[in-house]
Amino acid sequence: MRLILASPRGFCAGVNMAIESLGLALKAFGPPVYVYHEIVHNKFVVESFRDKGAVFVDSMQEVPPGANLLFSAHGVSPEIRRLAAERRINAIDATCPLVTKVHLEVIRFAREKYTIILIGHEGHDEVVGTMGEAPESIVLVEQPEDVDRLDLPADARLAYLTQTTLSVDDANRIIRRLKERFPQIAAPPKEDICYATQNRQEAVAILSSEADVVLVLGSQNSSNSQRLKELALERGVRAYLIDSAADISDEWFQGHETVVVTAGASAPESKVADCLEFLRQRYGATLETRTIREEEVHFPLPRELRSLTPISR
Repeated sequence: MRLILASPRGFCAGVNMAIESLGLALKAFGPPVYVYHEIVHNKFVVESFRDKGAVFVDSMQEVPPGANLLFSAHGVSPEIRRLAAERRINAIDATCPLVTKVHLEVIRFAREKYTIILIGHEGHDEVVGTMGEAPESIVLVEQPEDVDRLDLPADARLAYLTQTTLSVDDANRIIRRLKERFPQIAAPPKEDICYATQNRQEAVAILSSEADVVLVLGSQNSSNSQRLKELALERGVRAYLIDSAADISDEWFQGHETVVVTAGASAPESKVADCLEFLRQRYGATLETRTIREEEVHFPLPRELRSLTPISR
């Protein structure tokens, strides 16, 4: 077996910032530190922090007044911020800056009386938070067919925005359909799909041409990880989304394949290393790393935590 390890892979700058923020908050304030929704969509990361005293909640009613609460990387709606202030909760905002960018675009377009077409997945934490900025002004679409069902005047004042973790190809298909039907639709000043999502998709798109199998490390509820698997499948390559080496099945391999290994933006590198070691021992696999694009992006800690570190990035 030949292994090709894709680079870039795994944690992005937003995930790194959110994880560092929660770790620092636990050390500074002690447990429990409440987190609104999962800090990132990865079960091992969540379980690790739960063991250290993080309490993940899906309702503000679960957070006691005066508690320490961290908003996850996916962002929250203004209503959640209002409830936190009302309950005198010490809120720490670990929203990814690229998600915050989309929220600010919603606010601007809504203020200018646009109807906003948000391209994303219904129920995803990021989409829920984004729609909460201007629910009366946003319509969600998930696929090109949804565009055809939109009941809007042909000359409506429209703008589109996207969830940051979408498939670039899927988003572009929907955008093309929107522009065909509504040529006047306004675009965001800069595309919303994040750099890390695009880079990881680009690596899979390029490397899958050499692969018999693609293994994606990441949890099932991770949107960007699911997109990596789907990208390989669309290119006719067998692909599997796994949380860890324990999910690997012998039925997937004959032992002589070329296997591309990558990881979604919320998947820990330790799980990638475990997967590679398992394949080495099981199949005598050889390994090469293939770097498609360099990443040198860092996001600062939330302002509520910067004074707690000797050097703030």
